[in-house]
Amino acid sequence: SGGFTFSIFYNTTAETVSPILMPLLISSGIGAFITALVTIFKPTLAPITAPVYATLEGSLLGVLTCFFDMMYPGIATQAIMITFSILFSMLFLYRSGYIKVTEKFKAGLFAAIMGILIVYMTAWIFSFFGIYIGAVYGGGLFAIGFSLFVCVIASLFLVLDFYQIDEAVKHGAPKYMEWYCAFSLMLTIVWIYIEVLRLIAILRGRD
Repeated sequence: SGGFTFSIFYNTTAETVSPILMPLLISSGIGAFITALVTIFKPTLAPITAPVYATLEGSLLGVLTCFFDMMYPGIATQAIMITFSILFSMLFLYRSGYIKVTEKFKAGLFAAIMGILIVYMTAWIFSFFGIYIGAVYGGGLFAIGFSLFVCVIASLFLVLDFYQIDEAVKHGAPKYMEWYCAFSLMLTIVWIYIEVLRLIAILRGRD
């Protein structure tokens, strides 16, 4: 769905695309968010909600990528290649045993994600008052450093996803957990892709 959405707008002029992009971005984003919440709180519905989420999230990413590609041509290819390079690198590190999931590892990651969420929420609230935090909205070295930090944390969350899948298989989890684990992995990949897209945009915006 992401490739389909992106291809629709790719060869269209900016004047034609602009009125359509934002409504599609908002509607697919809200739909994906609601579907994700339903899946998280009701995992047994994952065989139905996970494909729906994938379709809506794909549309969202297709529109978002198109928007960024209009500003920075070629950014889509760069972001996709980096995202999948991270995915397969983390899979290799996990399967080879270089990264092990321990209680300290989990605690550290969840502490980091809470810190990231606080920064994003604070930046979002402050933006209503015309105050824009540089780490989120800026293009300086602080923003680059924060974005790199988020990319690292998001990448490490892949290890938790792989571990969850291993544990589900090991303990003979119900069939619906296949879909739920795939959904969890997809959430992390989407997070990495968006953050990589943002990081590349910051770097190219400094040229």
